[in-house]
Amino acid sequence: MRAILSLLFAASFWGVVWYPLRLLHEAGLNGVWQMLIAYICAFSLLAMLKWPGFAGMSGHWGKLLVLAITAGWTGIGYVLAMLDGNVARALILFYLSPLWTVLLGHFVLQEKLSSSTLVTVPLGVLGVVLMVWTPGMGMTDFNWADLKALTAGMAFAVTNVTTRSLPHLGTRQKTLVSWLGVIVLAVVIIIVTAEPVPKVSMPVLAANVALGSIGFLLTTLAVIYGISHMSVQKSSVILLIEIVVGAFTAWWLAGEYLSGMEWLGGGLIILAGLIAITQEDVHEQC
Repeated sequence: MRAILSLLFAASFWGVVWYPLRLLHEAGLNGVWQMLIAYICAFSLLAMLKWPGFAGMSGHWGKLLVLAITAGWTGIGYVLAMLDGNVARALILFYLSPLWTVLLGHFVLQEKLSSSTLVTVPLGVLGVVLMVWTPGMGMTDFNWADLKALTAGMAFAVTNVTTRSLPHLGTRQKTLVSWLGVIVLAVVIIIVTAEPVPKVSMPVLAANVALGSIGFLLTTLAVIYGISHMSVQKSSVILLIEIVVGAFTAWWLAGEYLSGMEWLGGGLIILAGLIAITQEDVHEQC
């Protein structure tokens, strides 16, 4: 029950966190600066609580670099997609990640593909097409926010597969590497785009610090605890509640909604993800 409650807390947090992020954005703190400040706080607090050291990292720097880069874009791309676009739509496109994970698991980790893959991949692609296709105009609805959500989901899949390929490293080590990736990538984006240092009030800055050092840290620990005490299938299905929470809060707080065609496409994506998760769990149990 504690594992279930931990995952419900994490899913609910990520389904509603877009709202305080938007409030901070409206107060003058853009998404990349938010992630930089929040993850510096989370990284520093976790590192100070107990520094895990570098044991076991030697000889795996290439994989750790991939983990840092992909985890970095997962965090930043996901948040930017929700800030710039429709929340529910961004969440659904992001959750194509189970399909990418299954495919990457096959090609990178040599995991066997089940026959259901022949169904899940076309089903997911069809779902995306239905979400972004406008009759008579093609895929004109596909925008930068959609691209960020989609690529963040791909990056999340690579992060998952890379994490699996480093079983000898501790959870704390991989978490800190992932967070360091967010920090470094945020700095790179700020430099490349010449983003000025935001001039915000102390309450706004304090809220961002609290979001990272309390919200992101507790949510990460909740996910780690939850997925460590139940199967991949069960934990992944529970985390999909994030879509429901995100869709409801976006409608309630921002008046956002999805059209019938978008919900149909989103439903196909969620169905494909559930099938992929189920088959992945069966494979691991075998």
